[in-house]
Amino acid sequence: MSAAAQSAAVLFDLDGTLLDTAPDMVAALNQLRREESCAPLPYAAARAYVSHGVLGLLNLGFGQLEATQRDTLRQRFIEIYSARLTRETRLFDGMEDVLRFIENSGRLWGVVTNKPTLLTEPLLEGLGLRERCACVVCGDTTPHRKPHPGPLLYALERIGVSSADTLYVGDAERDIAAGRAAGTLTATALYGYIPPDEAPGEWPADFRIRAPIELLHALAGSPPQGTTR
Repeated sequence: MSAAAQSAAVLFDLDGTLLDTAPDMVAALNQLRREESCAPLPYAAARAYVSHGVLGLLNLGFGQLEATQRDTLRQRFIEIYSARLTRETRLFDGMEDVLRFIENSGRLWGVVTNKPTLLTEPLLEGLGLRERCACVVCGDTTPHRKPHPGPLLYALERIGVSSADTLYVGDAERDIAAGRAAGTLTATALYGYIPPDEAPGEWPADFRIRAPIELLHALAGSPPQGTTR
């Protein structure tokens, strides 16, 4: 039996791992660019940076900014994005099957994200997922953000599961670093938002998944060939 199949809980990063938030995030960025008299960015190019959060998208869309200008644009981005949180955002294809498998097998699942609470909670509520989560830890829940292990350790304390019995899934190097520092099993979501200059194959994850269905196979004890390190 695989290590993943023995896990008692699965924790997910949010953007690019559990939810495909890029359509709404990129749309918000491009609306902001239009307001600033800039041409929209191609979706595929901007998608790869969604896991870097609001500031990552602002850096992509506007380059280096003075602190005051960055704060102004950040606030406006949040206003635009908050108005369309769930307009196009959905679970990744196959993820509903993963969640149902986790629930039906008596495991727990939750979210550990760097996304702030004011965006995370209404997003999960709007998609009908909040009540299903054993825990939700946001970027402002604890004093630290990933790659610090603090948010994961806080989540583990909340759900009462040890790190050795938990799998953390994420699409960013900081997710894998946080999971390893917290002592969890880790999986890289290769289907997520990974910039072209990053090398997820070099991140020290326990295994990698090309689609949510491969996570389901791993949890069931039969990961497809080619997904492990």
